[in-house]
Amino acid sequence: MEPKNWFVRMNEEMAHLGGWLQSPLLLVVRLYWGYSFMQTGWGKLHNLARVTDFFTSLGIPLPGVMAHFIAGLEFFGGILLMVGLASRLVALLLAGNMFVAYWTGDHAALVNIFHDPDKFFAADPYLFFAASVLILVFGSGALSVDYLLRHHFHRSGRQAADV
Repeated sequence: MEPKNWFVRMNEEMAHLGGWLQSPLLLVVRLYWGYSFMQTGWGKLHNLARVTDFFTSLGIPLPGVMAHFIAGLEFFGGILLMVGLASRLVALLLAGNMFVAYWTGDHAALVNIFHDPDKFFAADPYLFFAASVLILVFGSGALSVDYLLRHHFHRSGRQAADV
């Protein structure tokens, strides 16, 4: 086998293997980070006065309303991520939440991402932000409620069109 064909074949095999690993990886990310978001939301829900005071100290508008919203988003969003329901929408909201966390709590890390990337990667919101962006970009994968619903409605629509 000539080197070019070998390279193309190996690349195709690796892409095929990667395809098989994508959904299990997305499931692990959703379960771990969904649970982590759920835990942080649960903690906020049980300490809303403290969260409101913290948001006030950061200058976040409507801190009481935002404390309730963010606590609910993290708690219920974490649950939705774990089961893989409305994953991209939830991931978008959570990524926005983590961007605001960077902007208000770790502003120096955010604005100096290229000058001092270690500070950006070490900041508390980083892994939550990265997991949210990963799900936003790649979706929930085949091991999710999103996948089951998409295929159910796709099949139902095709059967209705056949009638």
